[in-house]
Amino acid sequence: MNSTRSSISFPKLRSVDVRPFHQNGAPYFLLQDPLKLSDEGVLAVPQAFGPLLALCDGRYPDARALSMAVQLRYGIEVDPRTVEALLRALDEAHLLENGRAQEALLQKRAWYRDLDARPMSHAGLAYPAEADELARLLDSYRDGLPQPDRANGHHRSTARHPGVFSPHIDYARGGPVYAQTWREAAHLAEDAELVILVGTDHYGDDLFTLTRQNYATPFGVLPTATQVVDELAQALGESAAYAGELRHLREHSLELVAVWLQHARGRRPVPLVPVLVGSMHRFFANPASPSENERIRCFLDVLGRYAAQKRTLIVASGDLAHVGPAFGGAPLTSDARLKLRQDDEELMGYFRQGDPEGFYNFIRRINDRNNVCGVTPGYLMLHLVGAGAQGRQIAYDSCPADERNQSAVTICGMVYE
Repeated sequence: MNSTRSSISFPKLRSVDVRPFHQNGAPYFLLQDPLKLSDEGVLAVPQAFGPLLALCDGRYPDARALSMAVQLRYGIEVDPRTVEALLRALDEAHLLENGRAQEALLQKRAWYRDLDARPMSHAGLAYPAEADELARLLDSYRDGLPQPDRANGHHRSTARHPGVFSPHIDYARGGPVYAQTWREAAHLAEDAELVILVGTDHYGDDLFTLTRQNYATPFGVLPTATQVVDELAQALGESAAYAGELRHLREHSLELVAVWLQHARGRRPVPLVPVLVGSMHRFFANPASPSENERIRCFLDVLGRYAAQKRTLIVASGDLAHVGPAFGGAPLTSDARLKLRQDDEELMGYFRQGDPEGFYNFIRRINDRNNVCGVTPGYLMLHLVGAGAQGRQIAYDSCPADERNQSAVTICGMVYE
């Protein structure tokens, strides 16, 4: 009789968000499921089990094999029964790639698609859930701003389609930059008959992730332009385009910007094309432009064709640098902050020039050392508004990212018209 043989065969951990934390003085890893297939969506695992988690890659047949592997590789002895208990906890939380998780995925996807609109996952947490209270908050950021400089008068139109690069940081830190950006973009938002909203996917790395679901805000529902999404999905490949669709539920990058968009429109709805995008790092080893990639070319062709048919606003949701201990880097010194500002200035220069390839090549040349999370949204926006479109830099800020002010997130706002 083998009492330690697990019924969970070849366990493989799904793609999860892993964050260290302490509870009652003990170190843990918090495993968070970006798709939240279980009710909780999280599991706390002692950090001592980190090597075991690393070996849950589908190569080992059962708990006993994993126990032997962790001892051989790391010199750590773990009783197979303890390994089996961990595997069962992971399985109960739907954190393993298996039939149980797949069934939960199908059930949750069906539930999500049957809703009238995507639920507001950050309402009541990152911003007020009640419309009037939210409007007062957003107006308070705007009311504290200096009057805009109108000395140069009307700005000559250079863009094929108007565009906005907006931050998606929390409102508490980014409120003034949001407010300045959307104050200057309000007339573009008001005039839009279609909005293409492209935001960073923080919980997955699929190049494009679509949804046909409408986007709700406290101001009402922004209806998704399903005809555009359907054609885009067909061009990109439906299986790949919707593989991570449930990540829309948790992701903040589109939701926080959609709120400002609808506020700028006086709460009026507008058809939306909501798209989450993954990292450009996959292209760094290739000297060719990412625009030569077939899927990026299809994305730009389909959206460019629809944008030509009606007044379309292109909105990129992205922040700039993420540096310091909060992001796995060294504490920021005065010299490091100066260098960071220089890097940001060069990056924003490409924004102002409307130069998508210069923008991308700068990030590639420095190997994205500043962890800029708005690269893909910014690159795609620059192509859609039209190469050479002159952008107006509306605002810039460096926001603290830890209690010691040794880390920072930098943000900016750009407008193209």
